[in-house]
Amino acid sequence: MSFAGTGLFPVARVLPHKPMPEFELDRLIAQIRACRICVDAPRGRPLPHEPRPVVVPSTTARVLIAGQAPGTRVHVSGIPFDDPSGDRLRDWLGVDRAEFYDPVNFAIAPMGFCFPGNDAKGGDLPPRRECAPQWRKPLIQLMPQIELVLAVGLHAQAWHIGTARAATLGQTVMNWRAIYDASAAPRVIPLPHPSWRNSAWLKRNPWFETDLLPFLKSEIRHCLSAKVGNGVA
Repeated sequence: MSFAGTGLFPVARVLPHKPMPEFELDRLIAQIRACRICVDAPRGRPLPHEPRPVVVPSTTARVLIAGQAPGTRVHVSGIPFDDPSGDRLRDWLGVDRAEFYDPVNFAIAPMGFCFPGNDAKGGDLPPRRECAPQWRKPLIQLMPQIELVLAVGLHAQAWHIGTARAATLGQTVMNWRAIYDASAAPRVIPLPHPSWRNSAWLKRNPWFETDLLPFLKSEIRHCLSAKVGNGVA
């Protein structure tokens, strides 16, 4: 005898749920966005303003953009690369804003999640030292689908390339092909920061535009055409 629908027993509802890896990534991101380690337990001087971590996680993107740290404009907007540097980076990748900000396509995780403040000359300070040791390894582990890391700037290259890094950022970027070929999954491509401050370096190194960028754009198109599933953290 069935009692279903009689009101004697409630009919169980099947609630939608996220896959476990996506749930774990959501939980970690919530912890990152609530982080105050650079204020409450700083290594050196505390952050001089309220933390505002900026990170774009993804369970589908094959490309991770590993930058340095947000600047003043990004600190205000909360949108990574929402500035002229971002325009140049998108041009390097051959993507528009819609593609760039779709987490199905790109995960974005700078070495420091918060704007670190300015130095005496008005430039951005380096990424906070507390951030990467606390969060980077667990974050990367929860995005195992990443196939390509774009290591943008000195600090990202130190973390993602390690001892294969050359003495200078310019030399490291010049060795991009050897670094790409030698890196185990995920592959790594070193890039200079797309800041206007590096315009002179770009002019002195035309191979960046003629050799590296065509390869980079081809890799990006390949990754964007082979997306993993449909779920986004």
